[in-house]
Amino acid sequence: MLPQALQDTIEALGHLPGVGARTAERYAYYLFKSNPRISVDIAETLASLHSGVKYCPTTFALIDVNTEQSELYTDPKRDKTTILVVEEPLDIYAIEQTKQFNGTYHVLGGAISPIDGISIDQLHVKELLSRIGPDKVNEIIIATNPSVEGESTALLLQKILHEQHPDVKVTRLARGLPLGVDLSYADQITLSAALENRTNL
Repeated sequence: MLPQALQDTIEALGHLPGVGARTAERYAYYLFKSNPRISVDIAETLASLHSGVKYCPTTFALIDVNTEQSELYTDPKRDKTTILVVEEPLDIYAIEQTKQFNGTYHVLGGAISPIDGISIDQLHVKELLSRIGPDKVNEIIIATNPSVEGESTALLLQKILHEQHPDVKVTRLARGLPLGVDLSYADQITLSAALENRTNL
């Protein structure tokens, strides 16, 4: 029988996505046998997580609690007429690392998933639509994930935008086969995107 404190730690770590029972046990035992300061630092950091981070009321990106809006929106160097739409806040940082995009962002807060009970009304679509006029938006780039849920979300969002703002250009990130992947290992969504986005040689 494991000591209660260790068992509690294992159960707590098991709540993390992708962490099964065995992995949680390894993590817990690692923390126990390591310098206690590591556990204290993690505990203190987690304790301040919810009190130190909030969502930007305009873009729904993650910002410090004492900040009013995301600097990726308020920075005068950013082009507000172009909005790149992503599913989750961390998707923004993947795009930012490319240093190829200078517009602003909008986080939907997920993707349509009937199984999980997530509909389009539960995403930040109304807030996106409300930005089009004030920011004089002329292009919206849809960058949802290449999954069934992401594709469904993109198609419905595209339909809504065309109906309510036909003058706004709606584009999507080009998708295709990554380097080093054999065709036999590619999934249907990736292959379909590769065919759709084929280029001239």
